[in-house]
Amino acid sequence: MLVRTILTLLFCLRGHAGPSPHFLQQPEDLVVVLGEEARLPCALGAYRGLVQWTKDGLALGGERDLPGWSRYWISGDVTNGQHNLHIRPVEQEDEALYECQATQAGLRSRPARLHVLVPPEAPQVLGGPTVSLVVGVPANLTCQSLGDAHPTPELLWFRDGVQLNGATFHKTMLKDGTAGPLESTLSLIPSSHDDGATLVCRARSRALPAGRDTAITLSLQYPPVVTLSAEPQTVQEGEKVMFLCRATAQPPVTGYRWAKGGSPVLGARGPRLEVVADASFLTEPVSCEVSNAVGSANRSTALDVLFGPILQRKPEPASVDVGKDASFSCAWRGNPPPRVTWTRRGSAHVLGSGPTLRLRSVEPEDAGDYVCRAEPRLSGLGGSTAEARLTVNAPPVVTALHSAPAFLRGPARLQCLIFASPAPEAVFWSWDDGFLAAGSQGRFLVETFPAPEGGGGQGPGLISVLHIAGTLESDFSQGFNCSARNRLGEGGTRVSLGRRDLLPTVRIVAGIAAAATTLLMVITGVTLCCWRHGKASFSKQKNLVRIPGSSDGSSSRGQEEETGSREDKGPVVHTDHSDLGLDEERALETKDPTNGYYKVRGVSVSLSLGEAPGGGLFLPPTSPLGPPGTPTFYDFSPHLGMAPHCRLYRSRAGYLTTPHPRAFTNYIKPTSFGPPDLAPVTPPFPYAAFPTPSHPRLQTHV
Repeated sequence: MLVRTILTLLFCLRGHAGPSPHFLQQPEDLVVVLGEEARLPCALGAYRGLVQWTKDGLALGGERDLPGWSRYWISGDVTNGQHNLHIRPVEQEDEALYECQATQAGLRSRPARLHVLVPPEAPQVLGGPTVSLVVGVPANLTCQSLGDAHPTPELLWFRDGVQLNGATFHKTMLKDGTAGPLESTLSLIPSSHDDGATLVCRARSRALPAGRDTAITLSLQYPPVVTLSAEPQTVQEGEKVMFLCRATAQPPVTGYRWAKGGSPVLGARGPRLEVVADASFLTEPVSCEVSNAVGSANRSTALDVLFGPILQRKPEPASVDVGKDASFSCAWRGNPPPRVTWTRRGSAHVLGSGPTLRLRSVEPEDAGDYVCRAEPRLSGLGGSTAEARLTVNAPPVVTALHSAPAFLRGPARLQCLIFASPAPEAVFWSWDDGFLAAGSQGRFLVETFPAPEGGGGQGPGLISVLHIAGTLESDFSQGFNCSARNRLGEGGTRVSLGRRDLLPTVRIVAGIAAAATTLLMVITGVTLCCWRHGKASFSKQKNLVRIPGSSDGSSSRGQEEETGSREDKGPVVHTDHSDLGLDEERALETKDPTNGYYKVRGVSVSLSLGEAPGGGLFLPPTSPLGPPGTPTFYDFSPHLGMAPHCRLYRSRAGYLTTPHPRAFTNYIKPTSFGPPDLAPVTPPFPYAAFPTPSHPRLQTHV
């Protein structure tokens, strides 16, 4: 109280003495960034006394260097009344209310608040600097501000210099209840294009308007990206196709799996699949599934397979009443779709086209088999057909079958054939004075049994037989009716019985017997003739036949000739039968008719030679056939005046004839048979020449 009074008195006294002290400049609120220098101005006029600064009411001291406050000092020209307060570097604790006071004049400046701004530190992105994400999977990127930034900074996201929107901000709370760092969360769904992208989180405040950045790089993992191709894409059934499955993935691919129509293709493991195309590939696509550590992806493709018609629904048989409509339908599958036409079996006339055939008001003649034909639109694919039968329900159709003629008072049999759809309810026979459906009645008996199925959709068949025991004259003149009835009506036919007479039959049998007897006699006569003139035998050894009286000096006796006949001279020809088999020789060997004199063994051949005048054997002139030195042969034909009547063997040179039963000879069995091979000078009798090489001699003695 005393000090205030003193100051008041001094002020009053000075007021009377001159201008009073006053502030030329007072401090104002100041914002300073932490670490920078703060300057609070203060200037007094008409004052030469003590000036001091207070901080939140605490006097800092009157000295200019403010001892005890190492970062504080007062500057300015004292003579001009300048007393500026400096703080450097400013710290966060320097934030307070500051006053400039002229102590002796009792002046106090208005309070000035020093605001200390703390710039934010570089933010931190959780998971950085490289953040691994999965393509297509939503992810959150979190950025936190660190330190005691003042004021609270804002966190911003940038990509390629462009700010990203959609981030959320919130403050975390620590366990002790104090506020934690500020966080900013950016939500995104990464794509494969984000792989390797750089994102920046920026912390910005008044203390640091430019902000501080932290950059991260996105490393994207993604399941395989698959492309599937087929070569060729359009193919004919039966040809080979190569499927190629390409994939890019991060991390790398770990496996392939192939499927067709949803069913796995066994044994397929790699990126290629070779198959033989068929029609199923058109509707059952081939798929390729590729996997890695992140996931899997698949692609599928269907082939354009060209194939011929395949029956999907066959036409069903139809049975309709006469006068009603009938229809058939069939379904074919093919690529390209086939042309479908309808015909009747056995006819090329096209009744309709398309999957359905309609027949209006059918008649019995419409019954039959109908053909659904599928023809491909491209050549080389082949066509196909399917059939269905139309059965027209109508009254029975009765046809008379052939019946054999019968003898009077003998058995008879009449037949008829019945086709009907539906099956007949009754089959019966009727005549002038009788009626019978089944069983027997007097001389008549009826039997009915199934017949082979009728063609052309006529339905099941029946054969009805009427048996007659002991026919009468009236049976041949009257008619027999075979009738059948079903729900649609009745049908019938007339069957007549033919008559057979006995006399023509006897004549035929007698003629056949006479012809057989005549034929037997002819065969017997021919057999006896050939047996009589055809006996013969052969021998392995040489056989000799001598004809006495021959003057042919070229002949000589054989060594086998006996002593009693050595004086006889004649031509000799040696023959050898070594080519005969042993069995044949034994079968044909005969007894020597000369009792050993001529040593004749072999075939007995008779020659009718005749006798010369005065006794002795007549020999005709020789025939000079063949080269010199060949045996002499004789031509008897002009003297005999007859043709040979029996042939023994036919050789390449001709025939040997035997017209007389008293002469004997033998000859070589020919090695081959064929037509005569005559020289230009060969006589007309073929037996005169035997051009067989190297004959043994034939000796002839009589």
